[in-house]
Amino acid sequence: MKNARDIIPGTWKPVEEAVLCFIRDRKEGKVLLIHKKTGLGAGLINAPGGRIDPGETPEEAAVRETFEEVGLKVADLSASGDLYFQFTNGYSIRGYVFQTDNWSGTPVETVEADPFWCSENEIPYDKMWTDDSWWLPHMLAGRPVRGRFIFDEERMMSMSLDVETSEISEDSKRIPRGAIHATQR
Repeated sequence: MKNARDIIPGTWKPVEEAVLCFIRDRKEGKVLLIHKKTGLGAGLINAPGGRIDPGETPEEAAVRETFEEVGLKVADLSASGDLYFQFTNGYSIRGYVFQTDNWSGTPVETVEADPFWCSENEIPYDKMWTDDSWWLPHMLAGRPVRGRFIFDEERMMSMSLDVETSEISEDSKRIPRGAIHATQR
């Protein structure tokens, strides 16, 4: 598979499913991110998250993984995106993206992650997976996303991004019309 648009949700079957949980302090304009210490993407910045266990719903996994990685209890999760990743080595993963502004506790460093609060205007995209800079700004602006990506290790080779908006505002007029498709050669 060379083009991300060839990933057809419903017929494409990932090897694994995982979640991301973006915890937002809207009053301060911040989001909780982590320095990922283990597993896929170790060394990169991401949101808390991880694999879905057998018998677990994506939302249950987001609650569990967030507590395991950063020690926070989250509630009132909002489904905000679906991400489909195909790697050239055959590995594939579907990601369910959630966000919430309802949490309790204080973030703590664990074996898996070192959490930190970051201004939503200063997200370090250069230290994250390449795809994040394409879809995360839309999600933070309240626009649900569906992204399909082809990666060769940590290098994005192709992407297709669908962004949903339900109101016409000055902000939404700047969104490119239709899906975004990009391929690196």
